[in-house]
Amino acid sequence: MVTTDDPKLAKQSAERRESTACFVHHLLEKQRRARKGNFPNLQEINEDTKADKSAVTNHVPATNSRLLTKKQLSDMACGVREFSKRLGSVRLKLRVKTVFLLTKAHDKGLIGYTQEVVEWLLSKDRETPYIVYVEDTLEHNHTFDAKSIIAQDPSREGRLKYWNNELCAKRPLTFDFVITLGGDGTLLYASWLFQRIVPPVLSFALGSLGFLTKFDYAGFRETLTSAFKDGVTVSLRLRFEGTVMRSQTKGQNRDLVAELIGEEAEDDYTHKPDGSYEILNDIVNYTNLLLPIAMSAIEIFGDDEHFTTVQADGVCVATPTGSTAYNLAAGGSLCHPENPVILVTAICAHTLSFRPIILPDTIVLRVGVPYDARTSSWASFDGRERVELCQGDYVTISASRYPFANIMQQGRRSEDWVNSISRTLNWNSRQRQKSFKEWRFDEEERKEEKEREKGQE
Repeated sequence: MVTTDDPKLAKQSAERRESTACFVHHLLEKQRRARKGNFPNLQEINEDTKADKSAVTNHVPATNSRLLTKKQLSDMACGVREFSKRLGSVRLKLRVKTVFLLTKAHDKGLIGYTQEVVEWLLSKDRETPYIVYVEDTLEHNHTFDAKSIIAQDPSREGRLKYWNNELCAKRPLTFDFVITLGGDGTLLYASWLFQRIVPPVLSFALGSLGFLTKFDYAGFRETLTSAFKDGVTVSLRLRFEGTVMRSQTKGQNRDLVAELIGEEAEDDYTHKPDGSYEILNDIVNYTNLLLPIAMSAIEIFGDDEHFTTVQADGVCVATPTGSTAYNLAAGGSLCHPENPVILVTAICAHTLSFRPIILPDTIVLRVGVPYDARTSSWASFDGRERVELCQGDYVTISASRYPFANIMQQGRRSEDWVNSISRTLNWNSRQRQKSFKEWRFDEEERKEEKEREKGQE
């Protein structure tokens, strides 16, 4: 599902993916090509109807999912779902040469584990001379002690390298495989670092809850040996693309509904994009919590319809992966991560009738602040980026064409998720009700005990 504006760059990128472990995204691209022409009935759908405003001309290809037509977005989402099902039943053998290692650099306890994994990967006992990237802050960290790691074996020289945010953003194809040491927050940070193509991610559980981290660190040697030698099972997790749209027509008589679905819907110059983010958990639109002088007034649009106006402390729009995070705390539904849906939950809505809703991932949502709102709002993207939304601004939310490739344990896709919510949240934990037979037996015992007590008196 990955496209590039420049045909030359697109060709080079495709050729490079064939020889790297971004093999998953290479297969996705082949899936997209194979789907072309397989749906003759869909050709009758009007492809000229775009989902959101854009200042670009019709001659410029859409590179953001919010700019795709309804048919293109539906086709893309269906392609990802079909391919994800196929991946769930096979093991992918990846030619891993470059490993990206992510951990909490400020946690001294985890730095020790990081050092242990690095030494194992760089050991001359490995069949492949892996190149290992760690965060650049560890280069001069005394606990990590990079110099002593290299000094142990001359063959390690030049194979321990360092990554920064810029390298992850501009050159994601540098890495074949990602290993995270930490909890769910560390995995979310990996998603945040790779805003486009995400190499396959294997996560070792060293955090607290562990909804997303499925592998035990104690057996990391066996786990990595099996992954590199026998292959891995990959689950493609839905991510959202969130784009901030700034109003360019401030005024007293402006109407956000009219600008988005009314008379001015075709005017591409009422709003201008101001940053786009790929998120794995949720996008939260909320009031200024430091100065809660008024509730947030939030307009919600789906495709070309105005859904509702919410008066609340905020709105949480979550992926299935994020259903167990802020969405859960706000009273939203639990959702299996393989469901192709968008979850919308109000935060402390000032009404008795608002209920969480679940929408298909082929819808393009727009969540905005009306011009007559008493106060501005804020938008949070996976808890990493926080942006103020003034009156007239909105956020466009759509399924991303860059899913998150999460490595799962073989043959335990659904079982892992149910076990996670049972283990961490005590889902449906209750003392089992006794059967009628057991109840009658207890009653008879109590009667006999009372009779014995009377006899003793």
